[in-house]
Amino acid sequence: MLAEYFPVLIFIAIALVMGIGLLMTGGILGSLLGPREPSSEKSSPYECGFEAFEDSRSQFDVRYYLVAILFIIFDLEITFFIPWALVLDELGTFGLFAMRFFVLELVIGFIYLWKKGALEWE
Repeated sequence: MLAEYFPVLIFIAIALVMGIGLLMTGGILGSLLGPREPSSEKSSPYECGFEAFEDSRSQFDVRYYLVAILFIIFDLEITFFIPWALVLDELGTFGLFAMRFFVLELVIGFIYLWKKGALEWE
């Protein structure tokens, strides 16, 4: 049983040695090659070429998150069309009706969000 896990143990050991070695090398070479104290210009916030107006931790309007989540949901659901289109000949009529049901579900969700005003921007 140990023989089955031996390659995994070797892989973990190599990963640990390489990780620790690279961290140590980066720390040593970083202190030798460059200054540790960056200038005030380098530490200043950069936003489109001018100083930021507000604190970067200010709250965003929830509509930004809502639009982003809606985009991700519909975008990910649309990705199901590509594998379906590739195997449509093998799926036959069942695959066609299954995708029609899926699209109907997407349309119902979209209409619901539209009626609730989730897509309105004031």
